[in-house]
Amino acid sequence: MTAPAPAPAPAPAPPVARVLAQARWEAGTMLRNAEQVLLTLVLPALVLVGLSRTEIVDLGLAPGERPVDVVAPGVLALAVLSTAFTGQAIATGFDRRSGVLRLLATTPLGRGGLLAGRVLGVLAVEAVQVVLLGGVALAVGWRPDPVGLLPGALLVLVATAALTALALLLAGTLRAEAVLAVANLVWAALLVGGGVVVPADVLPGAWGVLVHVLPSGALGEGLRQASLDGSLDLAALGVLLAWAVVATLAARRWFRWD
Repeated sequence: MTAPAPAPAPAPAPPVARVLAQARWEAGTMLRNAEQVLLTLVLPALVLVGLSRTEIVDLGLAPGERPVDVVAPGVLALAVLSTAFTGQAIATGFDRRSGVLRLLATTPLGRGGLLAGRVLGVLAVEAVQVVLLGGVALAVGWRPDPVGLLPGALLVLVATAALTALALLLAGTLRAEAVLAVANLVWAALLVGGGVVVPADVLPGAWGVLVHVLPSGALGEGLRQASLDGSLDLAALGVLLAWAVVATLAARRWFRWD
């Protein structure tokens, strides 16, 4: 009687499978977290319905424009900001404090796989946001130019890269408690005066000009232009690309894993 052949040594899954598994876990975690759902879906939906149905905020409407025409693309920009920056900064900050990042970086997934999984997870949640918030916007009367879907998607992709890199830079350099405070403060400040929901032209003085070079203002203005006339705002795309490059280089330089 011969001895059975030894079982093959366990091997890690292929790199792509590891990244996709991490992305599914990241997206599922965000969508099951009540605070994340409040930040990424509930609050943007309330802003959408509230500003589309009332005139409590001066939106600088042109003749023939309705509030929902301006608010809906701005709320989609707010949703991207919530997921790619605020939510990602807070989650990464607390994962870093608890040592989760350091442990995951030592697994076959590696640091590059972990970051790629996080970015794909953010994109998956953003897809859910676009479907749900876009559905609400259509229900309250939003009728975007279909030609603007491709330019809008391009702006969202580049903005996601820029905002996620900024989130990692923040989470990798400050304590978790400080990240929580700063990320929420930035979210609130950009909601009010970052050119996201309220157009830059309505903001006072020089700030209305400077906001165009913020990632929030570039994304908000770019999505509004894509929605209204279907064209790509090249200036906004350039601003977002510049932020993506600079923030990525800064995060690579200063991000600390523990």
